[in-house]
Amino acid sequence: MNNGEIGTLQEIVDRSHRIVFFGGAGVSTASGIPDFRSADGLYAAEEDGLSPEMILSKSFFYLQPERFFDYYRKHLLYPDAKPNAAHRKLFELERADKLRGIVTQNVDGLHKAAGNIRVYELHGSIHENYCMDCNAFYHMEAVLQSEGIPRCRECGGVIKPNVTLYGEPPEKYVCIGAIREITNADTLIVAGTSLAVEPAASFIGHFRGKHLVVLNKSPIPAEERATLVIHGDVAEIMDRLAVR
Repeated sequence: MNNGEIGTLQEIVDRSHRIVFFGGAGVSTASGIPDFRSADGLYAAEEDGLSPEMILSKSFFYLQPERFFDYYRKHLLYPDAKPNAAHRKLFELERADKLRGIVTQNVDGLHKAAGNIRVYELHGSIHENYCMDCNAFYHMEAVLQSEGIPRCRECGGVIKPNVTLYGEPPEKYVCIGAIREITNADTLIVAGTSLAVEPAASFIGHFRGKHLVVLNKSPIPAEERATLVIHGDVAEIMDRLAVR
């Protein structure tokens, strides 16, 4: 990351009117939440011979719910995490009516915590939890503070986090909204993601605008068609942008 690259990004942002931000786990690492696929990420290590993809799957949730929730509490819930410079800058861009939408693969809820409204959470949110029997709503604390399998206070049913597990499709109308925003964007910023998870990774194929910008620590396939590529920390890059 150098001044020339930041200057080019600033020019693109200044000239854009319908920016869409497509983000992944690398957006939240500066908030103390580990990413998934880096050398030190969540997916770098197995637990009792099981990969994270296996544990965080629909079938594992139903077959071994107690083990699922033990892993879920330990690795996906970060109650003290706060929005970082990237989240705050995106809120500024939305408030200035330059950012039309955030499409995120993250489930941490930090974009909404920063104040953004136009957020499409493709994989759900840890802050939304529902009883599988009576559909009663519960905040994250109900799962975090429980032991074993969290149970509904009303009917005793299992409380399930509203996150998309492996083997589950993402929510249909969230996807429709995300694709609509990407299709109508004049600039698409892809940040902090390896684009390794479908169907979310294919969403950028709907972009027909002028500038595709990639902000990521390591190379990703989308760089082949990008207007600008900056390798570095997403929060540091976004923090250097001016909103005007």
